[in-house]
Amino acid sequence: MNSQDAKRVLETALICASQPLPLRDMRVLFADEIGPDTLRSLLDELTRDWQGRGVELVALANGWRFQSRPELREFLDRLNPEKPPKYSRAVMETLAIIAYRQPVTRGDIEDIRGVTVASQIIKQLEDRGWVEAIGYRESPGRPALLATTRQFLDDLGLASLEQLPLLAGAAGEAEPLANALAVQASLLDVAPEPAPTPEEPVVSTESVDAVDAAPLPPESPAADAAPMEPHA
Repeated sequence: MNSQDAKRVLETALICASQPLPLRDMRVLFADEIGPDTLRSLLDELTRDWQGRGVELVALANGWRFQSRPELREFLDRLNPEKPPKYSRAVMETLAIIAYRQPVTRGDIEDIRGVTVASQIIKQLEDRGWVEAIGYRESPGRPALLATTRQFLDDLGLASLEQLPLLAGAAGEAEPLANALAVQASLLDVAPEPAPTPEEPVVSTESVDAVDAAPLPPESPAADAAPMEPHA
């Protein structure tokens, strides 16, 4: 098969795929007769071929896919006038803290937001496939460490966490984190509610899972001073 025919097969598979197509699946298309370097070359050619058109080929966390360009979203939305799901400010701030400071516990999130993180907020993010527990912190109660998923990156049209929007303002505060994420989320069917949801003052939830009933000491801010490795 010559390169032009291979590019045609690859283009068709990408257009018809319902999910991002990883390189390993692309190799299956050609019975492993085409190597990863050749595939990447073909993908580069396809990316150039579609420049200036309403659809672009992009690399995401889980693979490659064709998607509409952001500036055309308002026109496409006219075909589907349903209102996008609205996420409360509490949900967006929680998601932003996890995305920018991961891995974090509920206690970490509460320290930043200053209010208790309701269990339904974490569950909503987990059900959406954006957040998952990747382990447990070795501290009393062994609270779960939360991080974003590859699905989160795909839904935001990103290949890695390094592509998250840059922060404007204090990186340790919830509002700048949520505002930065909202810029990216605006490209999707996500509409953060502008008004914050009234919540109760923060009461640490990490002690709920503790084995002994002794009160937990507050986490030292200095312990989180060192940057954490992002989880992809």
